[in-house]
Amino acid sequence: MTARAQRGMSAPPEVVFSTATDPDRAAAWLPEPLRSDGDSRPEVDTGDLRAWWRSDSAPGWSAEIRVEPADAGGARVRLDLAGAAGGAEAGLADETLANLAREVADNLTAG
Repeated sequence: MTARAQRGMSAPPEVVFSTATDPDRAAAWLPEPLRSDGDSRPEVDTGDLRAWWRSDSAPGWSAEIRVEPADAGGARVRLDLAGAAGGAEAGLADETLANLAREVADNLTAG
């Protein structure tokens, strides 16, 4: 089953996307099965600000994000997440985006 979640962020879309696709930041926001392979590099479409992650070690786990411009220079992130056992995808999708929002905020204050 795939869960969909979306969240607004107070950062430009390009900052959100670069934070999300930075392998050094992946462990802080991606669910464990998508980062346990040791290589959290996604497939990316930089033109559309879309990225995909899949797990070789945990079949069925995948994530896709799409980052779009929002009002006042912010961004809206949409996440499709598949793979959680027992139908827990919806809660995990929301938690995953909250973790990404924290990483984006940290990225903005660090730079």
